[in-house]
Amino acid sequence: MSYNLFLLAFVLGITGAFHYGLQVSIINSPAEFIQSFIRETWLKRYGSSPSADMITLVWSFTVSIYSIGGLLGSSSAGYLSVRFGRKKALLLANIPALLGAALMGLSRLCGSFEMIMAGRLFSGVCGGLAQNVHIMYAGECAPRKLRGLIAITASTSIAAGKFVGFVLGLSSEQQEPAPPSSRAAGDALCTPCWTLLGGSCRDRAGG
Repeated sequence: MSYNLFLLAFVLGITGAFHYGLQVSIINSPAEFIQSFIRETWLKRYGSSPSADMITLVWSFTVSIYSIGGLLGSSSAGYLSVRFGRKKALLLANIPALLGAALMGLSRLCGSFEMIMAGRLFSGVCGGLAQNVHIMYAGECAPRKLRGLIAITASTSIAAGKFVGFVLGLSSEQQEPAPPSSRAAGDALCTPCWTLLGGSCRDRAGG
């Protein structure tokens, strides 16, 4: 029982609320690099350098679009968790996360800062969906005596995500920040672990 609970808390943390904490904190570090990329891309595309106000506008939209994705993900969490179950809903949350990581990772190769915006949007969908289902799944799987301990792993995962984002951001002061594929690597490693975990009590009861 203790091993399964530890595995549950770990997998839920990496594929659930951890993503939210990471994305909230890590976006501040590469600001200078992304703004420089926007300037270079704009210059190549239109033949003129964008104004400072335009760069600030594009950068602000890139940051804030994560919240729009989070709203979409949170709004769909209830329906998806009932329609497919808590476990499958968390697996579905990995799809926009991997798609977002791919878009942001290929943005420089394709010369498109719009791909960063789209990647942030998909990452927000994952964050909003996973964070809500994380709490439901953890509360329904844990024994009554340990329910509070397991449920609080959502807050712990958010804090861990912010810490990792801060640590990754330290390297960006001297060099280009770590690629967004780090999130995709976490999903790829943890997704097979879901086969070892059963559904929640609500899932086994059929919703």
